Order: sequence, then C-alpha cells, then structure tokens
Amino acid sequence: MHRYISQGPYDFKRLRAVTRGSASEFLDLRVEVIGPDFLIATMPVNERTRQPLGLLHGGMSIVMAEELGSTASMMLVAHQSDTRVVGVDVGGSHLRSVRDGRVTGVCRALRIGRSMHFWTIDISDEDGRLCCSARLTVRVIRGDGTSGG
Repeated sequence: MHRYISQGPYDFKRLRAVTRGSASEFLDLRVEVIGPDFLIATMPVNERTRQPLGLLHGGMSIVMAEELGSTASMMLVAHQSDTRVVGVDVGGSHLRSVRDGRVTGVCRALRIGRSMHFWTIDISDEDGRLCCSARLTVRVIRGDGTSGG
C-alpha cells in the first residue's frame, strides 16, 4: 500500500457520487483539494451546522473531521476491492467559536498502518484562525472481516 492519499489526479465526480445522500451532501461538506498527503474541505456555518446559540455546533466539527479522515482512508485503500474503512475513535478540542462563513478542514496522516490509520484534522475559520483540532482513528477491514495485520 502506498503512503500517499493521492499519487495523481483524483476523480472528484467519483468522490461526489460516493458521498451522494450522505451527511457530507446534507451539510454541504466539499472536498476542495486532494494533495499527495493531505485533504482540504470546506463546510458552511449555517442553519444546518449551528447550535441554538448561533455558533458552529461542536458536533458538526467532529462530523467534518470524521468525514475527512474516513475519506482519506477510503482513498488510500481504493485500489483494494475487498477492503473498507470505518472510523473507530474520534475526538477534538474546540478552540474558537464561529458564527458564519465557511470553515476549512485540513486532514493529514499521523500514521498509516496496515490495519489502522491515524489522522489529525485542523479546522479553521475564514480568517485562518484555528477553531477545532481533532484526531481520528480508522480501522482497515479486509474482505474476510479481519484487520490488515
């Protein structure tokens, strides 16, 4: 398995097709950049993502983090038809509130193993100020239901 999310152009149409009807589509979470070892996505702060006080809901930041890390893991194993990935642990620290605009999440690998992927996701407001720092652990499941060893 290669250690890079993308070793060349990735088909954004395919990525949109995979997320059709999912939380990503509902929340308008858009992968904007696929780099060799990172993903960048944006999400609006609006009526779907705010909590009752009018701030970005912390849970939405965690959803964004899980979507980004899971997508990165999915892309890493896409060439293995009998393999799927599932998030098994996610958490984050909320550092700054956001009322409107779009937040941007940058996902980078901490460690890519055969059976587990570890990601860090930093989410910033439109002024580049860090709002949430999250980590995600993703399990890699082979066709027979076992981890990769």
